[in-house]
Amino acid sequence: MIDDAYLWLESLDEPEAARWVAERNAETLRALADEDFTRTKDAIREVLDSSDRIAYPTWCGDGFYYSFWQDAGHPRGLWRRTTAEQYRRDDPDWDVLLDVDALNEAEGENWTWSDVTVLRPGHDRCLISLSRGGADASVVREFDLVRREFVADGFTLPEAKSDVDWIDADHVFVGTDFGPGSLTSSGYPRVVKRWRRGTPLSAAETVFEGQPDDILVRAYHDVTEGYRRDVVVRHPTFFTSEHHVAEPGGALQRIDVPEDADCQVHREWMLVRVRSPWTVGGVTHPAGSLLVTRFGERDFTVLFRPDERTSLNSWSWTRNHLLLVTMTDVRTEAYALTPGEPEWIREPLPAAGEFAQTWIVETDPDRDDAYLIASEGFLRPATLSLGTVGGPAEVLKRQPAFFDPGGLEVRQFFATSADGTRVPYFVVGGEKPGPALLSGYGGFEIALTPGYDAVIGRGWLARGGAYAVANIRGGGEYGPGWHRAALRENRLRAYEDFAAVAADMVARGITTPEQLGIKGGSNGGLLMGVMLTRYPELFGAVVASVPLLDMRRYTRLLAGRSWIAEYGDPDIASDWEFLREYSPYQNVRPDRSYPPVLFSTSTRDDRVHPGHARKMVALMREQGHDVAYYENVEGGHAGAADNDQAATLRALMLEFLWRRLVR
Repeated sequence: MIDDAYLWLESLDEPEAARWVAERNAETLRALADEDFTRTKDAIREVLDSSDRIAYPTWCGDGFYYSFWQDAGHPRGLWRRTTAEQYRRDDPDWDVLLDVDALNEAEGENWTWSDVTVLRPGHDRCLISLSRGGADASVVREFDLVRREFVADGFTLPEAKSDVDWIDADHVFVGTDFGPGSLTSSGYPRVVKRWRRGTPLSAAETVFEGQPDDILVRAYHDVTEGYRRDVVVRHPTFFTSEHHVAEPGGALQRIDVPEDADCQVHREWMLVRVRSPWTVGGVTHPAGSLLVTRFGERDFTVLFRPDERTSLNSWSWTRNHLLLVTMTDVRTEAYALTPGEPEWIREPLPAAGEFAQTWIVETDPDRDDAYLIASEGFLRPATLSLGTVGGPAEVLKRQPAFFDPGGLEVRQFFATSADGTRVPYFVVGGEKPGPALLSGYGGFEIALTPGYDAVIGRGWLARGGAYAVANIRGGGEYGPGWHRAALRENRLRAYEDFAAVAADMVARGITTPEQLGIKGGSNGGLLMGVMLTRYPELFGAVVASVPLLDMRRYTRLLAGRSWIAEYGDPDIASDWEFLREYSPYQNVRPDRSYPPVLFSTSTRDDRVHPGHARKMVALMREQGHDVAYYENVEGGHAGAADNDQAATLRALMLEFLWRRLVR
């Protein structure tokens, strides 16, 4: 039995909990929502609603550029498409397929856009996922792209954390809540079925069943002509998977690769990116390597081999080539690889420049070797280009500057962590010391790369503050080893890294502890909670968004069990021993002095339970600490469902920090 006086705040529906949230929101708005807040919010809203933003498109194989777009006139958004010729224009003629605001008005709902899967090769139908208030759980409804309307008797799924993929016009693979026992303990599909048009969901044929404590199972159909395959993927943990290919007759054959490897099949090729050393064919490949072979064979060619400074960031297929983005000390480079014997031919793609990032926006491997590539930096707005492997790239869009970069520069430093590890971080700002805002994440092998954040630019840099990004362990900046170094019992290394960056910023004269604010969300919110309770003397103010904080109960709340591979299982005594060392909710003390902190979350967050933030705030209030709270009803794990809500949250965060740090 867990002794927790604030368990009642985990309830989403109880009137007492709702009243508590309303009271805390009102307190925060009374304290912060003045004329300065309004100016900051308006400046942020102008950025978020700007028609000059790049509408990053997707390709669905039919020659159109598809885009989902939100602005002041369409707060819930438009799903639309245009031709390649029109997209090149400054003001393309967009064909609106679905107006989510109009749909909400017609149906009396609060839908937010979630996802879409277009039928290939027909391109006349799609499956649209819509969520209420931005939650992960969504409804799925079939949509006719010719008539621009939902199909009355089409494929439809009720609200759940579903996974669905087209097989052909009359069949889909579906994983959803089929009833008791059909979901994993993390709340995701455990069973995947084949569902035929015109039949009830209850009649769908079971294709595969995972185990109750798996993360999820899913299935997809590869429509590539000449290489059509049905693939079932089981995820026993967050970082492991089994890939099974259906043989003629329906039997499933598992692909023989390591369980912790990423595996992808494209036409005749199979890619394997290993997370731990793998010996195959008498050769041992280090973690982070990318290998390729012809599907069904075992003669692997090395496409990428990491070193202590360089890792693989991402990859994308065109029809005949493979595009790679690599990072060296968190600086990206992009390449095109062409199959060859004995080695694949490698050529560079357009570079992003120093302290910037490049990413592949889109390819269409069914059609051709074209690609969309983008780049941006902390002080350089994004550029989107269209290229074809082997040819030049054409600039399609340039985003304008939303703040003046004059007097600002970007620098990269390396801090030394407690165990001697060099930890990179970026600082954006002027030469004079002053208020600074440091952000970080440090989990799930996610890398933080340089990016143009116009909200930070307008709301922080333009006011004279410096902005910093810490590339701590637990992330993916240096590949799987950088992530694995802060897993489970080694989690404290990520927190030591962040503390080392904070101390290094002070030692270099960039700021002082009293003027150093920090922010992070989700796993980064947990990072903030640990910094607050473990290193309070290093910071002047803290903001934690949609955070994990109660590591004693996190596995019992929503999707928490899916992260056991990252953090450990608090119900196992040996795991709780290392979790209890840093779990913020269990480590806040009435006799310690903490910097002021703002927690924010969303009632509709069905990934990280809002109870984490609620309970932490209640406990800190009871102990007499300086703590503020804001809970947005909608938004899901993103925290906001439209641009107005997003502007409110960002303005609250920036105003809170500025007032606490600038005295």
